[in-house]
Amino acid sequence: MRTTVDMAAADIAPSVGSVLAAQSISERAMSDKRIVGLARDAIDTLCRLARPIAIMDEIEKGDFQNVYHGEGRNEPETPLGDILQHADTQALFAVTLGEDVSREITRLFDENEFAPAAMLDAAASEGAETVALTVEKSYRDHLRCTGSLGSTAATMPFSPGYCGWHVSGQRALFDTLRPKEIGITLSDSFLMHPLKSISGVIVAGHKDIFEFEDTFPFCDKCETRSCRSRIKAAMEQ
Repeated sequence: MRTTVDMAAADIAPSVGSVLAAQSISERAMSDKRIVGLARDAIDTLCRLARPIAIMDEIEKGDFQNVYHGEGRNEPETPLGDILQHADTQALFAVTLGEDVSREITRLFDENEFAPAAMLDAAASEGAETVALTVEKSYRDHLRCTGSLGSTAATMPFSPGYCGWHVSGQRALFDTLRPKEIGITLSDSFLMHPLKSISGVIVAGHKDIFEFEDTFPFCDKCETRSCRSRIKAAMEQ
């Protein structure tokens, strides 16, 4: 099931509140017209320049185990390693907002326009996350339509570089998924280009398999603990 999905930039545009929250700007700043104006300008720029597109391809568990092993640099124990043992199905994915947005962020920073650059960077990151969530929902809907995902099952995305899956796993993922088809390439240091891109795997299975504690050794280095919100979202599907 190899699928390419185009989206309208307006459909993945974040709210002013989410752009400010992504930069840890308090709600009190919502009364500052200058800050709100910068956020709105960033969202407008995102809608003008972004070309959101995604690619997704289902993969057999054994084949994904090879992708996940990658260069053998994962942590000894990881949430995804445990989850895969009980998963029903999984699909690789990659999403991007295109080159124009990244180019504009770089230009603004290079010209010392730090406030608009930071706002656009935050807006683009939020937009890319929305594209990834849209792809996850698309896969979940497909599984439900085909009877492959019951009412007690859910989906959850994981990406190299997080939760003990070493970032070098990008290489095996890219070799298998081949997202160059939608304009995403990988550097020797495993950095995706365009920068506002996300790749990973969407895992489907009974909701219980996604409930894990954030007590792995590498969790102490995690600043966001975003797994908590992803688990909550899976439980509510």
